[in-house]
This record gives sequence, C-alpha cells and structure tokens, in this order.
Amino acid sequence: MSDAEELPQEETEENGETEMEEDNNPNYKEVENMQQESKEDDTLAWIDSQEEEEEEGEEREGKKEEEVEEEEKAVIEETEEKAGEAKEEEASGIQEETTVEPQEIIKSTISMEKLSTSSQSTMSGTFAKTRRGSESKHSLQSEGSKTKELPRVRSSQLGFLDLDEISSEKQQVSSLQRQLLGELEKKTIRMPQDELGQEGRDLEPEKGKRGLDEKEKDVQSKAGISKESLVSTTSEDILFQKEEGAVYPLTMTWSFGWNSSLPVYYIREKNQRVLLYVCAHSAVIYNVSRNNQYHLQGHPNVISCLCISEDRRWIATADKGPDCLIIIWDSFTGIPVHTIFDSCPEGNGIRAIAMTLDAKYLATISDAEIQEVCIWKWTLAVDTPACTLQLPKEYGFQKYLTFNPTNNKELVSNSKTQAIYYSWNEERETLAHSAPILTEKTFNKLVGKFSQSVFHLNLTQILSATMEGKLVVWDIYRSPSSSSASLGAPYIKPCKLVHLQKESITVLTTVDSYIVTGDIKGNIKFYDHTLAIVNWYSHLKLSSIRTLSFSVTLAAPPTEKSNYPPDCTLRGDFFIIRNLIIGTSDATVYHLTTDGTKLEKLFVEPKDAICAISCHPYQPLIAVGSVCGMIKVWDYEKKKYIFSRVFEKGLGVQSLTYNPEGALLGAGFTEGTVYILDAMSLENESPEPFRYSRTSVTHISFSHDSQYMATADVSFTVAVYMVVVKSGKRVWEYLARLRSHRKSIRSLLFGVHLDNNEPRLLSLGRDRLLIEYNLLKSHKDHLEVLDIHRTDQGSYPTCMVWYPPLTKELFLLICNSAYKVKLFNSTTKMCRKTLLGPAYGSPIEQAQVLPVKTTSELQKRYLVFINRDKVGLQILPVDGNPHKTAAIICHPNGVAGLALSYDGRYAFTAGGHDRSVVQWKINLSALEAAVSLGGEDLTPFYGLVPGGREGKFYRELEDYFYYSQLRSQGIDTMQTRKVSEHICLSELPFVMRAIGFYPSEEKIDDMFNEIKFSEYVDTGKLIDKINLPDFLKVYLNHRPPFGNNMSGIHKSFDVLGYTNSKGKKAIRREDFLKLLLTKGEHMTEEELSDCFATLFGLNPEGWKSEPATSSFKGSEICLEEELPEEITAEIFTTEILGLTISEDSEQYGQ
Repeated sequence: MSDAEELPQEETEENGETEMEEDNNPNYKEVENMQQESKEDDTLAWIDSQEEEEEEGEEREGKKEEEVEEEEKAVIEETEEKAGEAKEEEASGIQEETTVEPQEIIKSTISMEKLSTSSQSTMSGTFAKTRRGSESKHSLQSEGSKTKELPRVRSSQLGFLDLDEISSEKQQVSSLQRQLLGELEKKTIRMPQDELGQEGRDLEPEKGKRGLDEKEKDVQSKAGISKESLVSTTSEDILFQKEEGAVYPLTMTWSFGWNSSLPVYYIREKNQRVLLYVCAHSAVIYNVSRNNQYHLQGHPNVISCLCISEDRRWIATADKGPDCLIIIWDSFTGIPVHTIFDSCPEGNGIRAIAMTLDAKYLATISDAEIQEVCIWKWTLAVDTPACTLQLPKEYGFQKYLTFNPTNNKELVSNSKTQAIYYSWNEERETLAHSAPILTEKTFNKLVGKFSQSVFHLNLTQILSATMEGKLVVWDIYRSPSSSSASLGAPYIKPCKLVHLQKESITVLTTVDSYIVTGDIKGNIKFYDHTLAIVNWYSHLKLSSIRTLSFSVTLAAPPTEKSNYPPDCTLRGDFFIIRNLIIGTSDATVYHLTTDGTKLEKLFVEPKDAICAISCHPYQPLIAVGSVCGMIKVWDYEKKKYIFSRVFEKGLGVQSLTYNPEGALLGAGFTEGTVYILDAMSLENESPEPFRYSRTSVTHISFSHDSQYMATADVSFTVAVYMVVVKSGKRVWEYLARLRSHRKSIRSLLFGVHLDNNEPRLLSLGRDRLLIEYNLLKSHKDHLEVLDIHRTDQGSYPTCMVWYPPLTKELFLLICNSAYKVKLFNSTTKMCRKTLLGPAYGSPIEQAQVLPVKTTSELQKRYLVFINRDKVGLQILPVDGNPHKTAAIICHPNGVAGLALSYDGRYAFTAGGHDRSVVQWKINLSALEAAVSLGGEDLTPFYGLVPGGREGKFYRELEDYFYYSQLRSQGIDTMQTRKVSEHICLSELPFVMRAIGFYPSEEKIDDMFNEIKFSEYVDTGKLIDKINLPDFLKVYLNHRPPFGNNMSGIHKSFDVLGYTNSKGKKAIRREDFLKLLLTKGEHMTEEELSDCFATLFGLNPEGWKSEPATSSFKGSEICLEEELPEEITAEIFTTEILGLTISEDSEQYGQ
C-alpha cells in the first residue's frame, strides 16, 4: 500500500494527535474510496469461498457421523452380548444419530458433550430469597479439553464447529461407560424430569447415544418424560413453545420498562426477532414477532450487568447487593445451567462481566471500593474463581470489561481514567496486568474520559474510546511463547491518539471487519482496520447511543432488489452489514434493517423512576406515570401500548388515579401541580391545572360519586376539589386545603356514610393520627375536621384500606410498622382487633382489597400488599395464621406503587428507580392449597411458639393459665374449687407478663376491648373470660413479632438521654425517676417503689399475689441507694429489669 493509502495523519507521542475530517472534504473521500476498491472485491470473494467451504464441511460431517454411528452400534451390541441382558428387539431398536447442522453448534460444544441441566424452577425460590440449596451445577466441559485458537474471521463463523477437529477419543465411549449409562437410562426413564437428582443429571447419556425401543418412546412421549437434558437437545424455538402452568400464588407475566443503563442484545433474527434486556432483577427475552416475554428469574437483587456468548446461546447475569449471584442461562430453554454463589463475600456484587468467544470462561469485576477481577471456569461447575486480582484504587472504578475474541487469556477493562490489559496464565493460576498511566502530557493533547475499550482487528493493539471523540491506540507487547518465562508478562503501551470525530464516543465495538462507534449525538460510524471511515448513519435523529448489538445472522448478499447504501469509496460499493439493535439514552430501542436503511422503533419506555400506576375500573388498561413526565397507557391483556403523553420539562408524574367511572384520570406531579385528564385521550379536562401545592403530590383519591377529589402532598397537606355546574357544564374547582398532619401522610381514603350515602374523607399520617373531615360543612378555603384519633402508641401506621363487609361491623384496616394489622370501627374509631400481619422482612407499605367478579365471591376476599421489596397475598379475614399469606420479591431496590386489575386477575407493581412495572398473575387456588397444608384450627399457631404444642413454652403457659385460676379463687381458700377452661379477663395481663410479654396499659385496654366486644354485634353480650386457645391467639397476635431486642431500647435512650464520658447514651438517675413519674403512662410513687422493690428482690416471694404477703410495704426502700447514678440502655436492661435480650433478632419470615 502506498503512503497515501496508509492511516491518515497519524501522530505519535512526539508530534501529537491525529485529526480526521470526514465531512465536507471531497479529497478525503477520494482517498478513502481508493482504499476500499480492492478491499471490497477481496472481501466478497472471501465470503463466497467461505460459503463453499461450509457446504463441503456439512458433507464431511455427515460421513463422519455415519462412521461414528457404526462404531457405536458395534460397541453397544458387544456390551449387550457380554452382559447377557439385551434382547434382539433392543439391539435392532438403536436409532440413527441425528445429524446436527453446524449453525446450531458453537465452538465450545467440543467440550460440552455431557451437558446437563437442572429441572429447578427459574423462580427465585417460593416467595422468598434464593436459597443455596437450589444451586444448579452442571459440567459443560471435560477437564482435559483444550481451547484451540481460531484465526480472526467474521464473528459469525467463529461460532461454527468443525466436527473434523473432534478427536476419536471423544467420539467413543468405553463399554463399561455405556453399560453404566444404560443402567442409568433404565432408571431415568421411569422418573419425571423434574424429579431427577443432580447426580443423575450429571451422568446423562450423550446426544444420539440412546437405545430405547418404540414402545418405551411412546410411553415417554405420552407421559411427557424426557430422558435427555433439554439444554443438550433443544432447538431455538422451544423457549416460546413452553406453556407454564400457574403453580405459585403470584406469577410474573409481563414486564413494562427496561434498564436503559444496561445493553440490549440481539439474540436471534433467522425466524423471528428476539431481544434480551434487563428489567429490575429479571432478564427478559422478548420475542418481538410474537409479542411474548420470557423471564429469567433467580436474582435476589437488581441485575447490575450481563453478557452473552458470541452464538447467543449462553447468557450470564450478575447482580449487586447482599447474597449476590452469577447465573448462566441457556437462552434456548430459559434454564439456569449454573449458579455461582458468594461471588463477592463482602456482598457488594458485580459491576462488569464478560464471556469468552467459546463461552468457556467468565470474567467479572466486583463493585467494591477495592475492585477484584475474577476468572471463572463456569463449565466445570466450580464456585471458586480460577484466579483473582485486586486492583488499586488509583485505577479508578472499572466499569467495562471484554475478552480478546481470538485469545481467551487476554482481557481489557477501563474506568473513566485508566485502561487495564490483563494476561491470564492458566497453568500458574495468575492474572498479570498492565495499566500504563496516560495523561495530557503523553500526547500533548487532551485525551478525555474513557468510555469503552476493545481489541483491535489486527490483534496486536487495543483501542480505547474517549468522551472527546478520540481513540487511544495501545500496542500489546507479548513475549514469545518459548521465552515467556524469562521475559515476563505481556504489557501495553500508548502508541497513538487518533481524533476520529468531534462528538463524544459512548459505544465502541467490532463486527465482521469493521470497528463501530456510537456517539452522544446519535451517530453510528464504521471504520476499517486502518481507522478509515467506511460508512456512517447520521440521519437517524437518535439521542445518545447507549448500546449496539448486531444480529448473529450474516447480512444477505446483494441482489437486484437490494437497497444497501453505498460506502465511502470512489466506486461506491454496497455497504453490507448485519442488521442491528440500537439502544439510546432516552430508553428507546430501535431495529435498523441495513438493506434499505429502515429504522423501526420497537419500544419507548420511561427513562426515569416510575412511581405512579393505576388500573382502569372496568377496562384492561393501566396508566403508568414516570418522573420524566411521561404517562403511558397499556392494554395489559393484549400487552399493547395504546397512547401516551409527555408533559413539559420539570413536570414529573408522582401519583395517578382513575375515577370510579373510568372517565377521568387524576395526576399529581413532583412540583405540586394537579391535572385532571380525560382517561381516553390524556387531554386536560379542566382548562388549567391546579397549582395550590408547592411540593410533590403523593396521593390522589376520588369519591364514589366522583363529586370530590382529594390530594395529599409531601408538606402534610390535604387539599379537596369538587365539581360545580357553571353555564350548564360540570367544572372542577378548588375547595380548600389544610395542613392536618405533622408527619408524612400515608393514606388518603374516601368512604360512604351509611345513613345518607354522602362521601366521607379520611387521612392517616405517620404522626399516628387518623383524621376524618366534614365535607358537608367545608367551604371555600376552609376544610372542616370532624374528629381525630390516635391509632398507635409506639409504632406508626403505614397504610389504610376499607375492610370488606365480611362481618356486620364496618371496619377500617390499618397496618403499622410493628407488622400488625388493626381493625378499627369505622364510626367510633375504636381498635377492635389487633392481628399479626404478613412479616416478610419489612412492614406492609400499601394494601388493596382484591376486586371480585361475581357476587358469589363476596364471602371469600383477599388482600394484596406490598412492603419494601415484595408483593404478596393475604387471605381474609386476617387471624394471624402465617400460612394464609405468601409473598415474592418484585423490586429489590424498593416498590413504589401497587395497582389491581378490575377483575382481580392481575396485580401490578411499580419499581421506582428501577424504571419498571411488573404484571403478576394471581392464582388464589395455590394460596388456598398452602393454607390447607398448614393445618387447621390451632395447628398453625402452635408452630409459632418454641417447641410447638409439646414444647416447654406451651407447657409453662398451661401451668400459668391454671395457676391463674387458683389465684383468682384465692390461694388459701378451703372451699371447693371450680375447675374451668377459662380465666377471668382481669387475669390476662398477669399471665402475659409471666410468659415474657410486657404490654403497655393501652395494649392491655386493646386486648380487653377485643375480647369483650368479640360477640357484641352478634349477641349483644359482653365477654368477661377467655379460654386457653383464644388466649394463645391473643398472645401471638399482640406480642412483638421478633421478640424483645435492644434496638427499641437504644432508640428511647437516644431520644431521652445524653452522651456520657464513654460515648454512650445515658440518663441521670434523677431524670430517670422523673420520667417514670411524669411522662407517658406514668406511675405513682407507690407503684414505682413497689416495682423496684420487686425487681431488686427486696419483697418476699409472691408479694401482692398471695394474701399472706399483702401487708409488706415496698415503698420503704431507698431508690437512690439501689439505682446507679448514671443509667445506660445496657444497665437498664440487664441489671434493673434482669432481661436477656439479643442485640439483633432475626427477622420473622425470612
């Protein structure tokens, strides 16, 4: 090549950077065209020769397989004769080995002949965290197999397997192995696939080595039993052919939205267009042609990175957070073939992940302050990395990682300021690295922040793209293989700085013989190996490019009907490139058909947090609102986008609610604006939005007759709007607003007065106040308060709903932070019942009663709830039975919203900052089955006490219960005692304290009211006694769900105490006694002295419980002598109260 045809204007370290002008420069175009003329002819000729070689290879493969088949037949027949167990029909029933097309086999299949898979469900456990026991280990390569280096050719051809390379040793199986496999087959075919043990799966016979007769095959096909692993036998189409039954109470059916900060991969295009992307903690395989989704579920945390093999068969996903996982999936079946636990013992998770071209090795970089690079031989089913390397902090936060496509022992990663080259020595189990410092002085030019790095097509260089539109070219200096031990590890050195373009480069990748860039202006450019521009797409009008993924299918050769664009050469040859998927920063995904340059928008999703969702009251529509100002309406039955509206910049949607008629949609925004929209067009229903709030509107609610609308904002203010008639038209007007709470408003609820059918409005705040407003007496700028009630004492309320009319009494159901569910009389606001609610790691944050479709279902109702990261179901009525509830992780980083379909078939959860909405199919029969398995009557409650029904605790409870009967009748009485199954209600608090539960006076009153009025509505009588089974239920429902712990005591001392000389919170003795006498449920001086006398053992045993000791005066003690001058939380707990309390109690339900 002449000097004029070489890389344009390159400058080394001495003479600065290279400038390349690609637009408005005709001379430049001529030079480029001269470069391309001969090269394109060579490329087309090479492609034709490769296709001929592929056809010849297929013929050779067929012959080779016939020879292998004959050898297998001979070996099998010989084995059966020696064993004396074979029959003639079995020998004649051996099938021919199925011919496998080369396109369906990847390079790593050489060492994957014993591939097996787990039949475990892809669900992340049964409504709980992923358990270590569900680990799936599968051997995908033999330990002795070696990777062969392939020459640099087109990336699709690297995925093809040359069957001639398979050694004869791997094609033959010894007679002994076949005999063992044959015995295993006989056992295996009698078992369903889901019941196969791990050992059986690891020893599964190879594909094509089965000898079942036709009868056995018929039985297998009818029973749905598969002898071989789905992973080893499946085709590409099986993923969307699988019909999964609903076996869980909640099953994910669809995910709206995607994580636009992670790449989108083009999985398949041959028969149907299939994509892979991430939505919260699930990877989604989306069939664009069929509009189907398949969810890869198993991560307990949000997925932080993913990668895919060159042939698009194997998917690796990793998450970030506690108990983080790395999972490798088979994209053809959706089965997890291997799970790596404890990949980051410190619990930070994985930041970057990459897979070799042959899919045999994984590389990961942790998401920790001191990052760690790990190489994993995942095909050997190991849980420890082959080698690790800790990176110094000076290298910056490495966030991008990739392997050398032709050498799986080389990697490159980069942070914003540092590129690192790695060389893996597998024999020594070491990972050497080279990270030369690059500054502005290196080239005397501004370099910019690194975005991505790749290996150059020439295999001797590395390219790093920067946000200044430049490429840093690094030379790789490798030692000769014969002298590598003496010369040291390979290293890199900055060679050139090439200024490719003005725009910041956000994506850098390679495909076929091109180097591809995507930039911040939405341009996609293609360069050859000399970094000469070949073609670009700049007219697509895209936002910043986030990800580019090319089809695994080669571009079709040009024909007369082809409409490929010309390249930049003088000849203007066709620019033939594969179709590609484009992901942009505004969360839009496009498909570009290069033949004709057809750009198709596949989907547009919110690019910011999703906090607002609402379902239409009688149509299968869901409205989704995002902080980016977008409202989208979907048909959730057809999974079809209907319409949307994007509001002006600065308006973020915070809350959405349809009115009962479904004609209006109320929308609250982050800066306080309230819109009332037409539900079918999203146009403004009122001429101007309401701007009475200055903070985010968190709640919107409509009255049952749609005459009133109420909102609540972050400033603890409730505002009311109403419909008035003006000039014959119904118009919405502002009525009044009131700052009625001191802390955040948790629920805003409309109800109906039973006597006059007028609407009633209630609000519930974290300040523990339940406030009802008088709408009839309210007028312009004055919101009248009807009554105020306090709902809790120590804990705070989290949400409120109307309890369905399962009883004659109308209740408000209020959940609180202590995992309790309380029922309040809707009129008197008296707490009528306290029950243990669902306890899945965090309290309930939102709850809704599941709608019913028919009147016959009115007597069997269900509650759908969300807590911090889960969605669950609760069977009503709530009674404390733990088996009547179930939950599953829905958004590990937090749930922001809940909505239910009008027919009660689906629940929807919004994930907030994970920018997703998940649709869950509700299967009530599965939940009812779990309840029946949990037992009847008191059986579920016995399981909540230590030791159960026969344990020590329950025995002690019985003793205290019957001793209480003796005490109430008098210890020294000589009269005939009455044996009863009940105790007086007045004895209840004494028995509670005797078994270790110390309720406050308010809680005791709640218990008394609960028992007294339990039958009042039905019989009109008050109850003054309780039996042992009812007492056990009351105890279990009222006690702290996790037992006593120090956290609550420490919080009290943090508020009431001061920091002493030792740095601990303490209360002075005088202040301590004063608090007990004056604050809260304060004590009298006599009560105080009596209590301390008992605690310090100054009273005789049984004081005040038996008549013989009632004359003792406990008030004569001197508290100043008994109490220390300074009281800390530990002294108060252990020395004064004499309790043994754990620092951190394990959370219930985990």
